[in-house]
Amino acid sequence: MNRLPPLRLLTTFSEVARLGSMREAANRLNVSQPAVTQALRDLEDHIGVELLDRSKRPARLTEDGQQLAIATRDGLGQISAAIEVMRARGLSREKQVTVACTLGMATYWLMPRLPDFYARCSDITVNVQAPPSDLPALIPGIDIVLRYGNGSWDGTGSVTKLFEERVFPVGKPELVQRLLSKNETLETAPLINVASPENFHWAGWQKYLERRTIRRANTKGPTFNNYVQATQAALDGQGLMLGWRSITGKLVRDGSLMEWPHGELDLDTAYYVIESETRSAAAVVFTEWLCSLRN
Repeated sequence: MNRLPPLRLLTTFSEVARLGSMREAANRLNVSQPAVTQALRDLEDHIGVELLDRSKRPARLTEDGQQLAIATRDGLGQISAAIEVMRARGLSREKQVTVACTLGMATYWLMPRLPDFYARCSDITVNVQAPPSDLPALIPGIDIVLRYGNGSWDGTGSVTKLFEERVFPVGKPELVQRLLSKNETLETAPLINVASPENFHWAGWQKYLERRTIRRANTKGPTFNNYVQATQAALDGQGLMLGWRSITGKLVRDGSLMEWPHGELDLDTAYYVIESETRSAAAVVFTEWLCSLRN
């Protein structure tokens, strides 16, 4: 059996105890004074003790009433504070979006574009996660995934093509020009590799050379486990790396890196936006912004 009195009775009593007046409590609660009087009598009947000494004018709290006043003040205050925290958390979730993508995509494609999004939607916070896998998944807590591939994956949410991807060898301009001046080709040029157990869906030099029917004894050279490290090595002139539109496109456009002449290869792949079926309103806004870029 529930021994607690109805919450309505406790809140009425708490207001009377706080204000010291049934009339003021009635005004505060937007009810009649007789309704307050009846609520207090119902509370006393429920508990079995008198809470007000009505022999005095105005009525004063009894010792039991004072004890209950402290308990209701603290208890109702804690409940109110907890509800406010929950409301704030709920509003915060509606104004946040969490995106997962590869480290290279985050560093070279997404992050440089985020200032434009914040200029349009300053009230939304974007959290970016870069898991080690090159196929980030829609796990709890992730609203949107930016994923490279052919667009066919099992068990995913809504899939929308963002832009087609291209691969092309790139290197520091001075290195590319020096190699070309010596009539070197991709059969002999120094290469930079990216290899990791978690990154096996991206083409490496071996696949690229096979598709281009270029014969080479081996692809030995500096090896890194992500494209951010490999890109820095290319910027340092350590060799040629396989560049991708999402990773090295801007560096090529601003002259930091240079494409190997006639080296572009279409692998029939693209970048896709994958949305959770339970995405927030903020995630919907962010996806619309992503799709408006298309480059």
